[in-house]
Amino acid sequence: MHSTPHSHSNHPPHGAGKGHTLRLVAWETTRNCNLSCVHCRAAATNGPYAGELNTDQAFTLLDQIAQVGKPIIILTGGEPLLRDDIFDIAKHGDDLGLRMVMAPNGTLITRDVAQRMAQSGIRRISASIDGATKDFHDKFRGVDGAFDAAIKGIEHVKATGIEFQINTTITKTNLDQIPKILELAEQLGAVAHHIFLLVPTGRGKYIVDQAIDAKEYETTLNWFYDQRERTSLQLKATCAPHYYRILRQRAKAEGKTISFKTHGLDAVTRGCLAGTGFCFISHTGVVQPCGYTDVKCGDITKSTFKEVWDTSPVFLKLRDFKQLEGKCGICEYRAVCGGCRARAYEATGNYMAEEPLCAYQPGKATPT
Repeated sequence: MHSTPHSHSNHPPHGAGKGHTLRLVAWETTRNCNLSCVHCRAAATNGPYAGELNTDQAFTLLDQIAQVGKPIIILTGGEPLLRDDIFDIAKHGDDLGLRMVMAPNGTLITRDVAQRMAQSGIRRISASIDGATKDFHDKFRGVDGAFDAAIKGIEHVKATGIEFQINTTITKTNLDQIPKILELAEQLGAVAHHIFLLVPTGRGKYIVDQAIDAKEYETTLNWFYDQRERTSLQLKATCAPHYYRILRQRAKAEGKTISFKTHGLDAVTRGCLAGTGFCFISHTGVVQPCGYTDVKCGDITKSTFKEVWDTSPVFLKLRDFKQLEGKCGICEYRAVCGGCRARAYEATGNYMAEEPLCAYQPGKATPT
């Protein structure tokens, strides 16, 4: 899954129960995909896949989401452009006042496709670049020519005036290329660079040995923090909630005040948003805390989205940060970080367990 932008918020959500502002929904519109990426959460391939929501169900889902709030909707996959009705879906969401963005892999974007994106109300796309060179990216994506096709697709999107961001999944194999990928994002004219720390689900389980360790994680996020002063791009770390702790630690050490004013689609809220300001909906309508946390919270083909969002026992538990376990439960940064619930779940089978890839030892400071 290629995730995208947060909505804006000045304060992290607290407590449990109803009233959690829905900021972001990632909807796997299809599991079909034309690539075969080594880290894919969905282990997506060319389908078809049974049970995919049809057009009417898609419209109903968007209608129900709009009754809960006006979040950013990420049309993701698989490859969302493999759905024949994707632009009808995007336009329906835009007409409802939802902020529609798309996470294609970039390889299928022609001039015509880019123009249809603009006409249907897509505000931004994310394109994944996981290597600074064509050879590395193509190997990671599992298809020769993927790099060149993605760059060409980005140029078509750029010509229509739609914003685009570059997403990069970080592993041991491309860790040293991240600075060059950031440079490439700047050269291409991206508005943002979002880094993703590998979560070992789907095909990602088979490259778990390529996941960076806790020390490399900390070093990478501190490097990412340093780039804030050096680039005009909005920078966001996803599946890396520790970054929100580092933001505060570094700012405090430097005597700075972190500004949480909105950056539109890139605003900083908190670390792990799973079930608190964000949820994931599968191609068959199953609702999960995020795409990497394979815990069923409801099914929109059997109940309304509002019922699931307001009453799912899993969501209610995730919203009560006091129920976090291990060192996450006593950490003074639990309200702004929260640890990656997906990583905890994959490691232990318990989505409230402590984040297994965190080097920080909680202190006795006043809770943030």
